[in-house]
Amino acid sequence: MTRFLIIVVLLAVLGVGAYFYLNRTDTSDGTAPAIAGAPPSADVLARGEYLTKAADCTACHTVAGSGKAFAGGFPFKLPFGTIYSSNITADVATGIGSWSDDDFVRAVREGVRKDGQRLYPAFPYTSYTQLSRSDVLAIKAYLFSLPKISEPNKTNDLSFPYNQRWAMGFWNAAFFKSQRFVADSSKSPDWNSGKYLAVALEHCGECHTPRNLGFGLEHGNELAGEELQGWRAYNITSDQTHGIGAWSDGEIAAYLTTGHAQGRGSAAGPMAEAVQNSLRFLQPADTAALVSYLRSVPAREGKDPVTVDAKAAPAMASNNAAPGGDSASADNPGLRLFEGACASCHQWNGQGQQTPYASLLGTRGVNDVRGANVTQILLHGSDMRFAGPNIFMPAFGDAYSNTEIAELSNYVIGHFGNKQGTVTPDDVATRRKQF
Repeated sequence: MTRFLIIVVLLAVLGVGAYFYLNRTDTSDGTAPAIAGAPPSADVLARGEYLTKAADCTACHTVAGSGKAFAGGFPFKLPFGTIYSSNITADVATGIGSWSDDDFVRAVREGVRKDGQRLYPAFPYTSYTQLSRSDVLAIKAYLFSLPKISEPNKTNDLSFPYNQRWAMGFWNAAFFKSQRFVADSSKSPDWNSGKYLAVALEHCGECHTPRNLGFGLEHGNELAGEELQGWRAYNITSDQTHGIGAWSDGEIAAYLTTGHAQGRGSAAGPMAEAVQNSLRFLQPADTAALVSYLRSVPAREGKDPVTVDAKAAPAMASNNAAPGGDSASADNPGLRLFEGACASCHQWNGQGQQTPYASLLGTRGVNDVRGANVTQILLHGSDMRFAGPNIFMPAFGDAYSNTEIAELSNYVIGHFGNKQGTVTPDDVATRRKQF
């Protein structure tokens, strides 16, 4: 019995030691490579504004249409409940107005609030950990220069045990490492700048990297694609078939800055928000650096890989006004729905009429047999507000049943992707809840 107790005590001591070792903090300030839009010589507020946009803080901390910038309340709907973003304005009572520089840096890079409570990784501290202290404090200076908004934080709605913040210490021990960005001297300055933008500031991996059973990032599958909140963030590795390896530099840059690359696709959902709130504000040199890094990401097929048929036979046999070459009969429900609600904008040949953003041929959405993004955009529509005319598609979720959305999705996949779609009414029902 004594021997058993000794073993238990030793294991407990080892466990506690491992916990604290794995949760150790990198106390260094860190350095950042050159960012064209935020040079060290620039005014701190100008730097902070640029970095805040690059970090896409608006997307998560501002509820669209609320008029309350950075006041929080944006919901993250997860399999185990809903997490709401927090108020990060300088309001003392409900925001972060009482936070010191150290408090803010700790929260951004370590995921620990001023009161010592751990943040959930819906806030991407797992990526922001690589930011330099100088960049983090420039963001804080900019946020504190904005109007204070009194907006109490919403209470998360999480099931047990996910509602236990203390348990995040164990999650961090397993899946998080506090570390600053380290430049690779064997690579060009542009490449290092691009990696800092992609991995730290823009935190691309938080959406585009698959997650394991514990919801930690699978770093061995960096940027190979993942489905999040019902939307599919596609493979953006250098894979020629399933990623963006076959895209030109100009196509990648156009997609990042305008949300559209001709013959490749148009952004929607969370990616459209990333373009609208963040990526389009990057200076051309920073966009080019980001492209340079993405070009170097090892090719990976990813799960449920999408193979694009850029010349889908049914669409190629059609003209702008009439279908041709479809295996679907004229009384096919999906065909009739497309004819009544979609053809006038997208056209039967997929070229798009009013705007190139409406083109469908060659896009990954219509080549994904599971139809995640096709279903979501049919349900919820799209509204991108750039400098020019708004890019708008109405939502059909209220007008069409789950069965009709599934039939329409599968028809679009068949006609423009030349593939057999597998969308079911149950899939649609699930995706209605995930947005």
